Amino acid sequence: MAGNEQAQALTPKYARLAEAIEARLGERVRRLATRVGELGYELAPEHLLEVCRVLRDEEPFRFEMLMDLCGVDYQTYGKDEWRTHRATATGFSRGTFRGVTGLDEDPAADRTEAARYVPASRFAVVYHLLSITHNQRLRLKVFCPDDERPLVDSVTPIWASANWYEREAFDLFGILFKGHPDLRRILTDYGFIGHPFRKDFPLSGHVEMRYDPEKGRVVYEPVSIEPRTLVPRVIRDDNRYDPMLKDRSNA
Repeated sequence: MAGNEQAQALTPKYARLAEAIEARLGERVRRLATRVGELGYELAPEHLLEVCRVLRDEEPFRFEMLMDLCGVDYQTYGKDEWRTHRATATGFSRGTFRGVTGLDEDPAADRTEAARYVPASRFAVVYHLLSITHNQRLRLKVFCPDDERPLVDSVTPIWASANWYEREAFDLFGILFKGHPDLRRILTDYGFIGHPFRKDFPLSGHVEMRYDPEKGRVVYEPVSIEPRTLVPRVIRDDNRYDPMLKDRSNA
């Protein structure tokens, strides 16, 4: 059940929807925390198809449309390239403590509230539903139980629009969808190896291509870019405002 803070964040319309969902589905769903009035639930993969059919077919819900489906990789969730100051209550800062030159390995370093969330496993699938009948939206999240072979049931028998969305999640994250009628890549090139949206996939990729005039065709070669930290290291502490230096300049 949701806490008081979550219930207060919902509009009366979505509070009634949440009450109906939780009364109908009970322990099969767990409400996700929200600060912006959005309603979402996490559920176990074995309940996915049953819950989706209830949400599509039964009168209080009528979520006729699957607007979007996407994969999520939580491998590096809550980790920063640099040890940072807290920026806001909900966001990540890119400023660093003065004098820090490496990656953040200090367990006592300041963390944002979002970073304290502990995902159930590495990969998840998120579903965005729309009810045209009642003009309301809902988000569902399902974690894949196996990190090595992420697999959940396909919802294509429930919403036909899931076909291409699930192919995209398979292509980019390597998430498998049991029962999908044609699960093959949809965005990457022929013969592409790996899944480019996974956190352990290098931003530079594994291969680069160029046109070879001698062979008269495009050739693929190992990438020549050296891996590096791409997040700017911004120093927020300005020496001009250091109290010690300020006192010294006035002496």
